[in-house]
Amino acid sequence: MGSAQANKGLIASYTRWRSSSLGRTTDRLEWQLLFELAAPLAGQQLLDVGCGDGALAAEFARHSAIVTALDADPVMIAAARRRREITSVPMQLVEGQAENLPFGDGTFDRVVATTVLCFVRGAEHAFAEMARVLKPGGRLVIGELGRFSLWAARRRIRGWLGDPIWQAAAFRTVSELRDFAEAAGLEEVQIRGAVHYPPCAVAAKILAPVDSWIGRHTTFASAFLALSAKKPVAAAGS
Repeated sequence: MGSAQANKGLIASYTRWRSSSLGRTTDRLEWQLLFELAAPLAGQQLLDVGCGDGALAAEFARHSAIVTALDADPVMIAAARRRREITSVPMQLVEGQAENLPFGDGTFDRVVATTVLCFVRGAEHAFAEMARVLKPGGRLVIGELGRFSLWAARRRIRGWLGDPIWQAAAFRTVSELRDFAEAAGLEEVQIRGAVHYPPCAVAAKILAPVDSWIGRHTTFASAFLALSAKKPVAAAGS
């Protein structure tokens, strides 16, 4: 019951975040990067792993992807279901674990996971599972919290002060993400950054117009890291 209450509180925090200027700016930059790396989307079978309340999954569906959204938490699945009902956006909702995806090999053209591996104990195994359910030639897109940023520093402090969410979080580096992709047998690995400003609405407003340009040239101090990698076509018989 305590866990359910905590997750309801997390959903409420999502709502507060998205209603703030800093939240809207930051989400827009992160989502823009994810959509660029996952394109094209129209007609593609897409799996959103760790979909939370379904906000990003619904946006993928609006861009004409055929969306399956998965989360391990029934509270989150219920929130995503409410979003589907309110918005009338088509998406299939599945309760399941990132480390043990309930799908056959080669099911999806795109697999997307945003700020999921940072909360998964077996991150390398989850990465391998996401690669497994990709079709040969399909693309995996991972969005993670970068280790070396002011955002990560603030979150670590919150964890030290007792915040259970950030106590459990693992912040990733570019080399870690690349190692996960290569261990899963993926190729054409590309990693870009976003959110190169401190967690401050004024700084976000000033720097947001050049943030995408910065992310194309460096991942230094990126609060958000996004990886894109392809499953080899030769993996069809594996």
